[in-house]
Formats: sequence, C-alpha cells, structure tokens
Amino acid sequence: MELSLSASPSTLAARHAELDSQIAEETARPHPDNAIVAELKKAKLRIKDALIRTPG
Repeated sequence: MELSLSASPSTLAARHAELDSQIAEETARPHPDNAIVAELKKAKLRIKDALIRTPG
C-alpha cells in the first residue's frame, strides 16, 4: 500500500501500526524474508519521520 507522506497524522499513525504488525508477522515466521522485513522497516521509518515533521 503506497501512502502519501502528506496524509493526515491519524492516517500515518494507522499505517505505522499496520507496518509494525506486518513486521511482527514476518519475523514470527520460521524463515522470515529479511528483504521484506528491511523494506517494511524502511517504510515504517519514513512514516515515523513524516509524523515527526507534521505540525500539530
């Protein structure tokens, strides 16, 4: 799911939580795909940065 980093803070927070869940799901697998985990973590960090820069 592609998300604009200029979305509302509540939308960004929801996507951040969704990514956290996906990361937990992938790492719980017997043989997690490290490339997928890395991409999910990068996306989560981009959203966190956007949340920090969002006024209000």
